[in-house]
Amino acid sequence: MTAPTTWTDRYWNSSDGLKLHYRDYDGPHDRPPILCLPGLTRNARDFEPVAEHFAGDWRVIAVDFRGRGGSDFDPSPANYKPSTYASDVLKLLDQLGIADAVFAGTSLGGLVTMLMAWTDVERIAGALLNDIGPVIDPAGIKRIASYVGKQSEFTAWDEARVELAARNADLYPDFDDASWDRYVRRIMVERGGKIVFDYDMAISQTFAPPADAPPTDAWPLFEALDGRPVTILRGALSDLLSAGIAEEMAARHSDCELVTIPRVGHTPILDEPESVAAIGRLLSRVIARDA
Repeated sequence: MTAPTTWTDRYWNSSDGLKLHYRDYDGPHDRPPILCLPGLTRNARDFEPVAEHFAGDWRVIAVDFRGRGGSDFDPSPANYKPSTYASDVLKLLDQLGIADAVFAGTSLGGLVTMLMAWTDVERIAGALLNDIGPVIDPAGIKRIASYVGKQSEFTAWDEARVELAARNADLYPDFDDASWDRYVRRIMVERGGKIVFDYDMAISQTFAPPADAPPTDAWPLFEALDGRPVTILRGALSDLLSAGIAEEMAARHSDCELVTIPRVGHTPILDEPESVAAIGRLLSRVIARDA
């Protein structure tokens, strides 16, 4: 592990004028940074474990997508979609003068990574796809749809911890109170005297496509990553990425490691020993490829 982790809060402007936030953990500028892209309702705080283990040896940039964390909410909810997030990320890389990065994408962040591979693969030095693939299990979509866009308010952090632990016990059966406290403080914030979820509830408006929309074949997006080192993390209890799809992804890619994280659902938290070791191996493969 590297030195104690600190970060600088920084911002960039989207092409449509929103002020967007990222955490910048210092590291060398002579290798690609680790660019962390969070899940649907999550934010840059989810990648604290990545920074704790790798910042200093690597620059770590943890992004808040528009409508999350320290980034502006979008007055037009129709913009809450992967193509917009990918454009925002591309603008950030251009603003920072970063030619390529190791993309670490959790769930939605992984979808954005695959979309970037389809349009701008030269910007990807390697990719971590955390519990996401080109085919999503309907059971996971149904579960997420049951809570996304529905705000909860608590008067104290302990109250929030107890409630969120009860709601998500099936996803993290081995969590203790300290683990649940870290979980809650990463996804919620104190605002107006209440503990609330740290995202714009309007993101739910674009979460699911219309029922009559034609199916989308996302395999070409994943396959565009071929030629780059890729690691797939799958929670053994995941209801979003099936074991069969994860295995097919590994089989379709020439440089892919599939790691299953035991007794974890959607998504691995990235502090599991198996996750930390897998990220370390991915970074070593990136270095070897660039050597």
